[in-house]
Amino acid sequence: MADNDTSLPPVTFEFFTASLKMQTEMHLGLFHFGDKDENAGPDLRLARHSIDLLALMQEKTKGNLTLEEQRFLENTLTELRFRFIQALEKSKREEQPAVAESGPEAPGNEEKAASE
Repeated sequence: MADNDTSLPPVTFEFFTASLKMQTEMHLGLFHFGDKDENAGPDLRLARHSIDLLALMQEKTKGNLTLEEQRFLENTLTELRFRFIQALEKSKREEQPAVAESGPEAPGNEEKAASE
């Protein structure tokens, strides 16, 4: 290793959990890096997958974690599930106006509605 290498954080269960949490938050659209990502919306499918991975990790490590590790994982899952529901509801609200605008009552669709 070179002398100018930056030090890495210690490999811990908490760091691993926090890394997965950050990844999930990115999928939920809570963080943006660079101009390209600013226009991208949340990817709820990937967010759900990351939450499911954390839930699997919780299930498979049951009884093998310290109290602090267990609480951190539980709190992380609770927070991410709540944020997932918020993102899902926001996504549904944003889709509704688009559907309403294309309906028969939408401006410019009066002729369509009358002919149906």
